[in-house]
Amino acid sequence: MGKHSQMTANSAYPEAPRVAIGAIVFKGDGVLLVRRAQPPSEGVWAIPGGRVEIGETLQQAAEREVLEETGITIRAGKPVFAFDYIERDAAGRVRFHYIIIDLNAEYIRGEPCPGDDAAEARWVTPQQINRLEVSTMTIELLKNTFGFGLK
Repeated sequence: MGKHSQMTANSAYPEAPRVAIGAIVFKGDGVLLVRRAQPPSEGVWAIPGGRVEIGETLQQAAEREVLEETGITIRAGKPVFAFDYIERDAAGRVRFHYIIIDLNAEYIRGEPCPGDDAAEARWVTPQQINRLEVSTMTIELLKNTFGFGLK
């Protein structure tokens, strides 16, 4: 089990919200998405990202996480979107609680190759996005902020 997988497993039932980042990376007419291999949101396509580690800036965390999850090197920019992700179990206890900050990012190099807690990683076009199970927040962000996927 890799370092990140252990962090994901230990993220359930936190004592406080966790800070996480996502990176919005475009190349040509596609956006970089990953299909999550671990809870929360297992099996769902989303913006690549993960937890911010102690001592990291948001940009450093985004660059590290995208490289670990996808093999893509990016240059992370400024935050463009933030939201809460709270998941409760059947008894109503908070199973996961993240404050997620998504950053603009510039593609530098690499081809998508899933790693860490991503089951798949690929460039997704506006035509393809409607055929995938994509997280609601990812769809909202891409459509409302970038006009991506609008018909």
